[in-house]
Amino acid sequence: MLQRPNARLDIPMAKVPKRLPQILARAEVARLIGAARGLRGRTLLMTTYAAGLRVSEVCALRVTDIESAADRMCLKVRQGKGHQDRYTLLSPRLLDTLRRYWRSGRPRPWLFPNPAGTAPITRTTAQRIYGAARDAAALPREGGIHTLRHCFATHLLEAGVDLPTLQRLLGHGHVSTTMRYLHLAHSHVTGATSPLELLDLPDLPTV
Repeated sequence: MLQRPNARLDIPMAKVPKRLPQILARAEVARLIGAARGLRGRTLLMTTYAAGLRVSEVCALRVTDIESAADRMCLKVRQGKGHQDRYTLLSPRLLDTLRRYWRSGRPRPWLFPNPAGTAPITRTTAQRIYGAARDAAALPREGGIHTLRHCFATHLLEAGVDLPTLQRLLGHGHVSTTMRYLHLAHSHVTGATSPLELLDLPDLPTV
């Protein structure tokens, strides 16, 4: 091969191992939100987790994206990844917090504007809010605010939400992307039944 300079040798690329994202337990998420500084920080982190939003999506939220009618409680996500609009969850607890937050400063048009009110909050600022709350709650310093989206997906799976529904809530184009959360859902591992339990085995002999 070395004597043939024009010969082509295809060398396969080494596979880079994919690390599973950091997932916080429900109690840890509660500690994180409780440790956030001020009503704005707490509301931003609660919204990110409760609706499963990307950092870009929570920063771009507008007050008019909150649909609070009793028969249609949801958050509208405009132009998410892939430039697709979608609807996601709006829980009664989150709605109550959003109303308290809005009454405190009446932000408009963005739900989380910059200090001047001329643009939405930046992703960097949102990450800093998360980092400060994480450190105050004495949680591991792994990952950023996107951890809350991972927690949203994993905790819903553990609660029994099906994959197609979770796919729509997260705005994934392919269900294969959503399926990776199966590896993170605790109940899907500890709650599974070993095939050994399905065998009709004879009793073990006594020693």
